Amino acid sequence: MMLYILRHATAEDARPGGDDGARRLTERSREKMKGAAGGFKSLDLKLDAILTSPLPRAQETADIVAAAYNNTPAPQVLPELGTGAAPSEVVSALRHFAKLDSVMIVGHEPQLSALASLLLTGSPAGVHVLLRKGGCIALDLPTRFERGGAELHWMMSHRQLRKLRK
Repeated sequence: MMLYILRHATAEDARPGGDDGARRLTERSREKMKGAAGGFKSLDLKLDAILTSPLPRAQETADIVAAAYNNTPAPQVLPELGTGAAPSEVVSALRHFAKLDSVMIVGHEPQLSALASLLLTGSPAGVHVLLRKGGCIALDLPTRFERGGAELHWMMSHRQLRKLRK
């Protein structure tokens, strides 16, 4: 299975005393993410599932990617991708999708970097990855989700992905 780990695009600043979880994408980051989604298409990525955090900024990012694929597949919320869940909880939740060939998850830092580290090295702190907003990591996984069983296929920023679009 190919697992694409995508960090949400840039969100608006939190308002003083406001709910961080309610932040939405900026208009500029929406446009940039549309370009990055075009980069996914240029890479000829086939997606069997798009799973997203329940927070609006991640859902909006997932919606932009899905739109580039004519909403096939449509994004599904995976609560474990919300902020605060341990990477091991995400791995457990992803096991339900292990029979698929290609899955994209959309979420938040530092959880996503810790998840990538866990899948690559067996430890959430085994490798330090800086996943920028709108950036994506492609991991090649064995048929089962095993700690330390993944292989890094590629890692790109949203800027690099935008440059790939046709």
